[in-house]
Amino acid sequence: MPIKIPNQLPATNVLTQENIFVMTETRAITQDIRPLQILLLNLMPTKVDTETQLARVLGNTPLQIELELIAPSGHVSKNTSQAHMLAFYKSFAEVRRRTFDGLVITGAPVELLDFEEVDYWPELCEIMEWSKTHVHSTLHICWGAQAGLYYHYGIPKRKLPHKLFGVFEHTVEDPNFILFRGFDDTFLVPHSRNTTVDRADIEAVPELKILASSEEAGVYAVKTPQCRQVFLMGHAEYDRDTLRREYMRDLAAGVDIQLPRHYFPGDNPAKKPPVSWRSCAHLLYSNWLNYCVYQTSPYDIRDIEKGVRTDE
Repeated sequence: MPIKIPNQLPATNVLTQENIFVMTETRAITQDIRPLQILLLNLMPTKVDTETQLARVLGNTPLQIELELIAPSGHVSKNTSQAHMLAFYKSFAEVRRRTFDGLVITGAPVELLDFEEVDYWPELCEIMEWSKTHVHSTLHICWGAQAGLYYHYGIPKRKLPHKLFGVFEHTVEDPNFILFRGFDDTFLVPHSRNTTVDRADIEAVPELKILASSEEAGVYAVKTPQCRQVFLMGHAEYDRDTLRREYMRDLAAGVDIQLPRHYFPGDNPAKKPPVSWRSCAHLLYSNWLNYCVYQTSPYDIRDIEKGVRTDE
């Protein structure tokens, strides 16, 4: 089944060329089916890239997905045209009375700021609180995961001595858990961040369970009971060139940036980096959609607000 996205969203052409089944709004209205309603809170500066990356992994599933986009209302994007924002994004105020099967909260390049210093922090807190009653399962990514752990459980982020930058090997700690069903014992995920969350702080919260981690990158995946919230510290959705573009951007800006680790062949930036994490990314998002969202979300989406689950 396809992912349903707005007719003219730039991701449509990219994903169609990759043979990912994309259905526009025009065609979707002819089908009598209850698609999963997924809300994407996009906090990344390169919004078109992030839309495409997440639509790619969310769309590679037998389920029909209806994706809606929101962004903080009080924050003006510097890297995405206002025309694009007006055409494809809604405000939280426009969707807050609705319920959703899933919510994805992306990362953001604000990790060196205290959470309370981020200009849209109050609105993000409002959205995270709203998600507890209006969303069946929420997936937090990178800074979004750190923000979620801080807001919901008071867990602080900690600054790293050097930027964690590259593609790192991870180990599945609970291979029987559904989010990592079908995974090998080890898998690769890109990371690009200056802060982290300590394992000890997570383990001190009984409601949280660590599912996967890395010797180099630390804790990767954390969940709450019934997968109502999932926290991913890395960027499995990244494209082949995402880390390279970040590296070249920082070099051009005069930032003291190290080569991304385990990324360029022979640590040579002139060589094409291989994609070594895509299969795991597709399986991870497919598992989240299937087991954490579809299998337990009520058929009547309005029942989400009542706390109804089909596995109870």
